[in-house]
Amino acid sequence: MVKNKIFKIIKVDDAVGKVLPHDITRIVPGKVKGAAFRKGHIIRKQDIKKLKSLGKEHIYTINMPKDHYHEDEAALKFRKLGGKNIKTTGPLEGKVQFIAACSGFLKINKEAVNKINGIEHMVFTTIHSDIPVKKNDKIAGIRIIPLIVDKKAVQKVLKIGSVPPLSIAPFKKKKVGLIVTGEEVASGKIKDGFRPIMERKMKDYGSKIDEFKIIGDDVEKLKNEILALYKKGCDFIMLTGGMSVDPDDITKIAIRRAGVKVISYGAPILPGNMFMAGYLKNIPVFGVPACALFYNITALDLFLPFVFSNTKIIKKDITARGYGGFCRNCKVCIFPGCGWGKC
Repeated sequence: MVKNKIFKIIKVDDAVGKVLPHDITRIVPGKVKGAAFRKGHIIRKQDIKKLKSLGKEHIYTINMPKDHYHEDEAALKFRKLGGKNIKTTGPLEGKVQFIAACSGFLKINKEAVNKINGIEHMVFTTIHSDIPVKKNDKIAGIRIIPLIVDKKAVQKVLKIGSVPPLSIAPFKKKKVGLIVTGEEVASGKIKDGFRPIMERKMKDYGSKIDEFKIIGDDVEKLKNEILALYKKGCDFIMLTGGMSVDPDDITKIAIRRAGVKVISYGAPILPGNMFMAGYLKNIPVFGVPACALFYNITALDLFLPFVFSNTKIIKKDITARGYGGFCRNCKVCIFPGCGWGKC
């Protein structure tokens, strides 16, 4: 028998009647990973053979110092790191997981996560920030590495997380206006392909195209239609096509003439370099480049979550996506589960 101030090691053969202070995990590669015995289990004679089959010749008992937390006690304290629309599960095997309580736009304070991970024995793991999540998606987990931890370390975590670093802004239904531009579409020479694409995208956010117009290459008509959609109460306006630098592409000009305060024309994102974003009063207005007809996912999809969660877009939100904004056009697209557009 080996002793120290906190732990006492006992042979499994002598452990009948003892209480397990932690979960004992069983792993079958590719099939099972879970607790074979839970914390608090009272060891029985019939458990000895199974414990040995898991490679356990000894178990620990704990003499818990008053200034320490057990891993599960610490995990329960960490639930406070989840903010609005975040729920938790566990502790399980000493870990608490954070789950989306609704569909919405996930925001994570990366600096706070890094600070917490800078505290000895803490491991806080998250997915990327600024992405859409669905209800019941797993988004983060936290635990301590050792079985017990100094209470002061836990308090440091809670101080950093006094403003919860995890939160979700729920998506809201919007009245959406869509203007398809181009003389070739307005004249009927080419069938519009934008509307069904945009309808599909709006459906993902519980909305639809409420107002729809096709207008040729006329700056004044485009400008007036933007203002008309605003007066009709549209919460979000999109214009498609006519966003390049070619002389006959005048959508971007009409957007500015309508009084839209443009945040950015051009985005360091592929596909979607010619994306434009701005606000008419407080209404978001997007200029969507023609690449959205060809590619399933473009710069547009990175900023729709901002719109439907009522999150204000600033220029940095766009420019920061140069790092990670190059799409590799994978044969099977898993966006938003990939690294594209994350910063």
